[in-house]
Amino acid sequence: MRGASGSLPSADTSARGASGRINLEQLQEYMRRQSEEDKKNRTITVEGDTVPDALRKASIELAIPVSGLEYEVLRRGSGGTLGIGRAAWKLSVYERSKVVKTSVESEEEARREAERAAQTPEKPKDLPGEVFVRVSGDGAFLRVTKPQGRGPRATEIMALERLAVRGISSFDAALVSRICKHADGELVRVADVQYNPGHDSTASMDVTDGAMKAIVVVVEPGPGGADISSDFLRSYLHSNGVIHGLREDVLEEIDTSPRYGRPLVVAEGTRAHDGADARIEYNFKMEKDAVTLREKDGRVDFKDISHVENVVAGQLLARKIPAEAGQPGRTVTGTTIPATKGKDCDLVIGKNVKLAEDGLSVMAEINGQVLLIGGKINVEPIYTIPGDVNLRTGNILFLGTVIVKGNVEDGFSVKAAGNIEIFGSVGKCLIDAEGDIIVHQGIAAKTEGKVRCGKSLYSKFIEHAHVDAGEYVVVTDGIVHSFVDANKMILCQGKRAQIVGGRLRASEEINSKILGAVGGSETLLEVGYDPRSKERLVGLEEAKKTVEKSLEEVDLNIKTLENLLKVQKKLPPEKAQYLSEQNEKRSELLRKLDESIQEMGTINTHLSSLNTIGKISASERVYPGVKLAIKNATLAVRTEFKFVTFFLQGGEVKVTKYEAFDEELMRRK
Repeated sequence: MRGASGSLPSADTSARGASGRINLEQLQEYMRRQSEEDKKNRTITVEGDTVPDALRKASIELAIPVSGLEYEVLRRGSGGTLGIGRAAWKLSVYERSKVVKTSVESEEEARREAERAAQTPEKPKDLPGEVFVRVSGDGAFLRVTKPQGRGPRATEIMALERLAVRGISSFDAALVSRICKHADGELVRVADVQYNPGHDSTASMDVTDGAMKAIVVVVEPGPGGADISSDFLRSYLHSNGVIHGLREDVLEEIDTSPRYGRPLVVAEGTRAHDGADARIEYNFKMEKDAVTLREKDGRVDFKDISHVENVVAGQLLARKIPAEAGQPGRTVTGTTIPATKGKDCDLVIGKNVKLAEDGLSVMAEINGQVLLIGGKINVEPIYTIPGDVNLRTGNILFLGTVIVKGNVEDGFSVKAAGNIEIFGSVGKCLIDAEGDIIVHQGIAAKTEGKVRCGKSLYSKFIEHAHVDAGEYVVVTDGIVHSFVDANKMILCQGKRAQIVGGRLRASEEINSKILGAVGGSETLLEVGYDPRSKERLVGLEEAKKTVEKSLEEVDLNIKTLENLLKVQKKLPPEKAQYLSEQNEKRSELLRKLDESIQEMGTINTHLSSLNTIGKISASERVYPGVKLAIKNATLAVRTEFKFVTFFLQGGEVKVTKYEAFDEELMRRK
């Protein structure tokens, strides 16, 4: 088999006759003369992983460039199947004969040799073209494939040799030449055959790997013998008990690209896959010590860390993924390989959680902190901080009650959907609770701290703070230069109880031991109305004025455009669009104005319906500098009062003997 062959020499071509056919004697004479020519050259036998690799070895040994070599394939190489049947290429290599070629043949030869020399073992996709001869009762068929990548082309001589090996002598040589030239991979009938059943291809089979593989070795047919077919091989496998996992791709190659004499894995069993174990997927962080830092304006805020995993009632906390049954396997002989079912696991619930109807989901019953304790899922309504709120804890946000055993340091915040109880003190912080706030050691807010609660605030003292309470503010040692609002009552009673400076507002009553100070520090006290509603009313009035002003401008624009429409009968498209936009804007402004008026009416009705008259009391004394306001009546205290209560009568602020408060209010609820 020559690596650089084109077609039969022209001298031989004349011997074919008018029919274009050659007989076996002519082919044998041609092969004999080629053999004699080859003997004049030095010939060596080399092996290599690929044809180019073997040719490079021969080039070094013969001291001849690769382009000056010719070769015959003594054994075709193979990568094997699954590592089985691997074989190196074996070539007989000699110097190229001095046969005169046409320029076209020389150029084609040089191109092919350059392509072969450029091949490297690192590129397995560079594969040579191949020739396959298939014999059946219908005749002899030839199939030639194109090379892959830079692999060498299959030549006409390769086809002639394959036909000769199969004992096929009477064939259409011109047709063979065309098939080699086109190399389209199709099987083409090229000759009749004298069928010899004794030379048919045979196959042997072995079932290995615990009946997980069936390996077949197909023996090449002899002269006149038929090739084995994929249909025959399927029947052969079935008759020998191989019924599962047939590799159709390998069987199809039996018809198109048979590989004789090497093991072929024609069937593979299906491995059993054991079922996955049951597992629980938690919808909350398991690592409580893990801290995620977030950037604000390019800086990491070390306060914005949280060890609390908040959940709300009805939230999905965990879900159990049941164990899988697994997928059984099958051997190539059809025997079932059982699979092991995955192990089960328990879904254990603790306090304030429940199982959903499917029995696989865990839901929270209350708002709070979700914890995994001893394998049980719990929701705790109380979050306890054993020390201070500082950089170690970060800001606190909890959907339940928060208990701080220490202080809340400056710059930090504590927010809770329940109550907040702080056993230490509160600095320049934000404290916000939907329920009560209890501060055992007092609030020193340094003019920037804020405290807001939905219910009542209890504290030892309040200094330089902004306080907003939904019900009561109860203090024992004093309120100093603070802004305090309470929807019910502000109560400051104790041994050192005193309200000094700032502005305090309450719907029902302000009651303190001492109001004001000796130095006449201005202290503003207001009662008899809902401060939150009043602030909202002021905001609504300002918003109403803004809407009315915008409405005037829109009405003017609409009027101008409508007058223009009356004159011109039709507006330009852009002005018509603008008129439509202004009408839409007018409708939106009217809606907002109507909403504001309705809310203002509701607030005014609420304020006018307050049953409490409002009063301000001092159980010991009132110093000059205190300014009182009860509803719309005011009084500036210019002389000292003792044991008095101020109330509203006839539109004026009156004074009467001190009226004691309900001492139950001093007790935390």
